Amino acid sequence: MSSENAESPKAPAEPSKTSPPALVKADGTEPQQRKKGGARRAIFLSILVLAVLAGVGFGIKEVTFYRHHAETDDAQIEGHIDPVLPKVSGYVTEVLVDDNQKVNAGQVIIKIDTRDLQAKVDTARAALENSRAKVAVASANVSSARTEAVRTANDLVRYGALRQKEEISQQQYDAAKAAADSTAAAVSAAERAVTAAQADAAQKKADLDYALLQLSYATVTAPASGVVAKKNVEVGQFVQAGQPLLAIVEDSETWVVANFKETQLKKMRVGQPVQIEVDAYPKQVFHGRVESLAPATGARFALLPPDNATGNFTKVVQRVPVKIVFTEPPDPSRPLRAGMSVNAIVKLD
Repeated sequence: MSSENAESPKAPAEPSKTSPPALVKADGTEPQQRKKGGARRAIFLSILVLAVLAGVGFGIKEVTFYRHHAETDDAQIEGHIDPVLPKVSGYVTEVLVDDNQKVNAGQVIIKIDTRDLQAKVDTARAALENSRAKVAVASANVSSARTEAVRTANDLVRYGALRQKEEISQQQYDAAKAAADSTAAAVSAAERAVTAAQADAAQKKADLDYALLQLSYATVTAPASGVVAKKNVEVGQFVQAGQPLLAIVEDSETWVVANFKETQLKKMRVGQPVQIEVDAYPKQVFHGRVESLAPATGARFALLPPDNATGNFTKVVQRVPVKIVFTEPPDPSRPLRAGMSVNAIVKLD
């Protein structure tokens, strides 16, 4: 048999390109790839559902929270800061404190040269003594004038009796009467001189008291107990009366000034409890209460308050300062310093 007539072996039939791929293996199981895809979709859907539920829960919580609370981070700790200003001018001879040093009320912190002031005290004291001497002289003159007035008055009585008997002339009687009138006027003048001398002495006493007061001002004391800050004075420096030298930050009282939006004040009342979170102590919560609300917005106290009558008006939500006091005693381990930033949360009615 020839090779041409020999039957060649048949090739296996190719699968049709249009036929669908097998969905199940010969052993009846799904392909591994389809299993993984389905698992990923299930995980994604589960995460999506959880995220949606969490978002809904968070939204409900936030709406409920802000319906009964007002919160702002535009708030800070405030305290009493007392400026130390000299009441007299002069050269500084001693500075007895330094920055961040604790001082007590009445403690001497600065001394100013007293020589000029002491000279003024000495001059005023000498003037007072001189004035008092004038008072003494004037008082003596009054006594002398009264004695002379009594004498001339008695003479006038005797001369009157003699005139009735015509034992003396009318001229002699008139001279006696003139002498009596003159000495009486001298008494009045002497008494006025005493009054004037006493007034002058009182003025000189006031001058001395003022000089002594000025001398006392040369010793500058702390106006309150606290900590020294912003020291700006050195020995030998010439200071003017009223010039800021340093400040005393009182440690006796601190409070919070929180600037709430005007839209948050509808339900805010005095006495409502406040939760205070201080940025310096992130894990510590302080408690307080609303003490008062400012009578005007903060913008009204600005150097250049807005004028809405110009016609160029843009509505901006204003903020109103609210004073919050602490209801717990201060914690020495967590000192609250003026200027610290806080977050204030007021529980509304």
